[in-house]
Amino acid sequence: RSNPDQIGLLRDGVRRYLQLPADQTVLILHAKVAQKSYGSEKRFFCPPPCVYLTGPGWKLKREQIKARDLGEADFRVCGYMGLDSVGSSHMETQKLSFEEQPDSKEFGCAKALYISDTEKRKHFRLVLKLFFSNGQEIGTFHSKLIKVISKPSQKKQSLKNTDLCISSGSKVSLFNRLRSQTVSTRYLSVEGGAFIASARQWAAFTLHLGEADEHCTRGEFPLREGYIRYGSVVQLICTATGVTLPPLIIRKVTKQYAMLDVDEPISQLHKCAFQFQGSERMYLCLSTEKVIQFQVTMCLYSALHSGLSDSFTKASLGTETVEYTFSDSLACIQHPVSPVPLITVLELTGGGDVAMLEVQGEFFNANLRVWFGDVEAETMYRSPKSLVCVVPDVSAFGSDWRWLRYPITVPLSLIRNDGLIYSSSFTFTYTPEQSFLPALQLLPELTQDSDSLLNSIHQEFTRTNFHLFVQS
Repeated sequence: RSNPDQIGLLRDGVRRYLQLPADQTVLILHAKVAQKSYGSEKRFFCPPPCVYLTGPGWKLKREQIKARDLGEADFRVCGYMGLDSVGSSHMETQKLSFEEQPDSKEFGCAKALYISDTEKRKHFRLVLKLFFSNGQEIGTFHSKLIKVISKPSQKKQSLKNTDLCISSGSKVSLFNRLRSQTVSTRYLSVEGGAFIASARQWAAFTLHLGEADEHCTRGEFPLREGYIRYGSVVQLICTATGVTLPPLIIRKVTKQYAMLDVDEPISQLHKCAFQFQGSERMYLCLSTEKVIQFQVTMCLYSALHSGLSDSFTKASLGTETVEYTFSDSLACIQHPVSPVPLITVLELTGGGDVAMLEVQGEFFNANLRVWFGDVEAETMYRSPKSLVCVVPDVSAFGSDWRWLRYPITVPLSLIRNDGLIYSSSFTFTYTPEQSFLPALQLLPELTQDSDSLLNSIHQEFTRTNFHLFVQS
């Protein structure tokens, strides 16, 4: 545990950070599966892995380094992405060039990554290494596991192979490729609040399964759980902007025809089309860079088929998103920020004088301390996946704690011993016991020795009548 002087300085810095967080976030978007390349061919990952740099901390860091390195005229972030190496230090990488976007995000894309048939493993991770242009290393960041497949299955999909099925609430990407040409690939994306067909940037969409009820009022979409099948009513919601398409019926596409009588589960990389619910053969269509509605013709030889051109057909693919957030606003950090710890679960035990909180997650180390708001907790390192800390007494959050009649919620974060902050989405709540409050009405009738009695009452109140809650 740090000495009192260091704690005081650090606590002041943490308090300033909580008032105006200067976070730096690295966001990696990638597909859940990757198709293997054979021989001399190169099947580039589609959609290509993307990286977004967000948060005000990036601009602040640039200004700090510019002020320190006066000769650096064109200061920027550089990156390299490749596959994780197994049993070898060699890793073929692709350089990422980041470009600033109107919303102050920086965007980079690895369009030329592939996995060859010499790789025998069934899963791999992407590895991203980030640097500043002055040579200072930022850190190394990993994607989630990616499943390797030889090619999209043409067989009828079964729920026995759930790895390739897509469940309600999953994140997916959709892309269209005219005449199977890679250069003609267009991805469904959102820009300026509108859906577009982009040649360079894709968006992740949450695919929800809904009830097939055409009588729902506009804006209503009753959700249900389960794996998504062809013929189901679905809704696509952009994970970044929240922009939503109207309810759609997902159709299987075979040889340029939408199959209206197929109800098998949809699978990764299958071709599909989206029909607007309640419409007369009105489908979602890509026209150059626009996304439009277009009415298709009924097949002459079968009422269970609709003829489609390539512009109606999209491949569906499950996606993953991994986010790393940190802030070095408290100190001049000399070491890489990685590994960035990720909190997944909190477990509270005990109560009264001593309540313990176990923090579960990944990439923990002995140099991390748990902080409740601007209060450091006594922390014990168990393993790379577990930290245990003592929950601070509520009195640590201010001198007026004796008069509190409402819950106190504080953010949870991890701070490295050099002052690097790793924020989280978790909070911790102290809640007073409501049944104790009516007894406080007797306080005006206390005797002259009421100060000491009042003090003891509030000490007991805080010790035994505060419920402790954790939430994400």
